[in-house]
Amino acid sequence: MSNYIKNLILQGEHQRQDFKFQVNDSRKIARTLVAFANTDGGKLLIGVKDNGVIAGIRTDEEYHMIEAAAQMYCKPEIDFAFRSWNVDGKKVLEIDVSRTQSKPVFAQTDDRRWMAWVRVGDQNILADGILIKYWKRIKSPRGAVINYSEKEQLLLSWLSNNPTITLKKYYLLADLSKKDAEDIIVNLMIAGLIEMVQNEHHTWFRLKDPEERE
Repeated sequence: MSNYIKNLILQGEHQRQDFKFQVNDSRKIARTLVAFANTDGGKLLIGVKDNGVIAGIRTDEEYHMIEAAAQMYCKPEIDFAFRSWNVDGKKVLEIDVSRTQSKPVFAQTDDRRWMAWVRVGDQNILADGILIKYWKRIKSPRGAVINYSEKEQLLLSWLSNNPTITLKKYYLLADLSKKDAEDIIVNLMIAGLIEMVQNEHHTWFRLKDPEERE
């Protein structure tokens, strides 16, 4: 069965997989757990270096630190599946985190703030504030009221002729406050008309592919 782990490692780190040589900071590893939960779910292989070399874990303390991360430094607490593998005499832990239906999930930082993280490619990055608003609003029983005013039409028209727009570009173009622009964007996201794209440095918005709309 060690070929199972080796085949996973050959895939490298990506949106749904991360390697950790060792776990020595529960708060830090909580970010990865939260990022997986807030995005597409994922698999954490502990005892594997970033370059894919299998180093193995030294003690069972690694598992207890993962458990502490999930229970103490994630809010709400994250459930995970766990398996231990012997690969060429070295122990590798496989941690599986499912995509949560109760977004956002937060991780506690070193200064005891609760922050949401998402997985983008092979990186964990802070979730944009608009995404957090979207997650919270979509769970609200009142949902979203879509008013197709000239401000909404302006945004949709712009995106029909341009691939993307930033929040700043939109609120300047529409002569809106930042908050009002955010509310319109969130409502149109809930309606399934636009979607957010984020990387480590930038956030932008684009029309959602009609085939992906619910």
